Amino acid sequence: MTKSSIVIIGAGKVGSALGILLQQKGYAVAAVASRTKESAEQLANRLNCPVLSNQEAAARAELIFITTPDRSIAPVAAEIAKAGSLRQGQVVAHTSGAHPAAELRGVRESGALAVSIHPLQSFAEVRAAMENLPGSYFALEGDESALPLARQVVEDLDGRWFTISAADKPIYHAAACIASNYLVSLMHFATGLYAKFGLGPQEAFEALYPLVQGTVANITKVGPTRALTGPVARGDSPTIAGHMKTLQELDPQLQELYSILGQYTIKVAMEKGDINTQQSEELNKIFKRK
Repeated sequence: MTKSSIVIIGAGKVGSALGILLQQKGYAVAAVASRTKESAEQLANRLNCPVLSNQEAAARAELIFITTPDRSIAPVAAEIAKAGSLRQGQVVAHTSGAHPAAELRGVRESGALAVSIHPLQSFAEVRAAMENLPGSYFALEGDESALPLARQVVEDLDGRWFTISAADKPIYHAAACIASNYLVSLMHFATGLYAKFGLGPQEAFEALYPLVQGTVANITKVGPTRALTGPVARGDSPTIAGHMKTLQELDPQLQELYSILGQYTIKVAMEKGDINTQQSEELNKIFKRK
């Protein structure tokens, strides 16, 4: 099957990983454009293609990836549309999880198609992104006629896809943030507590990491509800009360966070069937006690 020619506008982690991987899969990369000259040249040298302006790059390909920060998607799209760089049959894609395809301002009015192709993955740096993309899920949203090409791109990246509506983008992205970004925050929270009895950040992480790995393995095997263990799942009110007292003495804000997470965990424990209504009410009283 003939691959579409592509350009990358935005040579950050996502754009670089996509450009490199898709070129390896047979896509011709016609050009790279980026706000930062150094990153554009670095990617272009690797892809053996020219560095052009946004407008010049957009005119050169069938599939245009706008992989800029979210705040720049609309202005960049409007810029290339206003410049007359778009034509009938082109597909313009952004990779934002938070914004719908409609964020590509002016694209549809120019006769091109708009689509959002969001990889449900975390990108700390380019090499990790290239390693993590294969096997990842991608959320697709946008013009119906653009979806076959979007699906082909995902499949060529050895990924899996599902489609969502524009209205579902906020809740989709919130869930992704909880699973990824807030997991980082929770590890920061937990390792920070270990510092209270003398462990450094690295040692604390190394101590907790096998527990995290075991928990993820359990979730993989039996799902998040059945994987729940610990004092809430046991209805162990005295232990929870001890946690709350200690955290209140350390930092009331940390206690509040622990309380909110605990109250949610009660719902999971009830769903699993580990605790009854009386135990649930008792635990809730302790978590809400200041």
